[in-house]
Amino acid sequence: MTFKLITDSTADIDDIWAKNKDVTVLGLTITLDEKTYETVGENRITSEVLLNAMKDGGKPTTSQINVGTFEACFKQEVEAGNDILYMAFSSVLSGTYQSAVMARDMILEEYPEARIEIVDTLAAAGGEGFLVMLAAEKRDQGLSLEQVVSEMKSIAPRLYSHFLVDDLYHLMRGGRLSKSSAIVGSLVNIKPLLWIDEAGKLAPLVKLRGRKKGIREMIDRSVQDLDLGTVVVAHANDPEAAQEIEDKLLEKDDVERVLQLPLGPVIAAHVGPGTLALFSVGKRER
Repeated sequence: MTFKLITDSTADIDDIWAKNKDVTVLGLTITLDEKTYETVGENRITSEVLLNAMKDGGKPTTSQINVGTFEACFKQEVEAGNDILYMAFSSVLSGTYQSAVMARDMILEEYPEARIEIVDTLAAAGGEGFLVMLAAEKRDQGLSLEQVVSEMKSIAPRLYSHFLVDDLYHLMRGGRLSKSSAIVGSLVNIKPLLWIDEAGKLAPLVKLRGRKKGIREMIDRSVQDLDLGTVVVAHANDPEAAQEIEDKLLEKDDVERVLQLPLGPVIAAHVGPGTLALFSVGKRER
């Protein structure tokens, strides 16, 4: 290992994978019914519990990772003699990235020789997780910190993230989508396809009638002009639909592998039950 890799709980990576790859995952928190829950560790809230609460009218809110948490983590790694790469949740969607930047600057005042790199993935969920997995793969191949940062900054703008959301109310409630953009969600059987645009912002892409058409459009857009043969599928408690999408993806000539990274509680809190998402890396920037 040439450096320590850190990410956050919005990346939705598997706990066992993270442990085996020595990746530290820091957690955002969720408040539901006036109680605050962690999103990492043994007592964390699960997506299943959260989504069931949302179906019953629960309105969860999420909180960014604070500066102190990053400072403690970075300091521990620096004092252990490790260089650091933090792969961050999109700076447009959360203040978590800025908390990390502030913590890095504080650590560098105390340890000016420390090497702490922060990459704004401009992504979330399985898209962010996919980038973290690629960073770990390149690190384990022996690439230096500088080389991996360069690779990630090249790949991140070419990461395409598509979301098919059942109910845009949750995104509007959390401030991730404007009220005017969310109005189409109230139309009968209209399924808006969203994406994370070039600025890292969640935005409407196209309106489709029916979920099947939405899934078909999402698949088509995700496999256009693929650069990497891996596509990531995510879902909010709908494993059957995720498996159907995986099967359809594997029928495509350019798709070599499909990974399923179910939506974790942080992103699920904003997109709600029934959401499906695809993440892929194209040849051109989005």
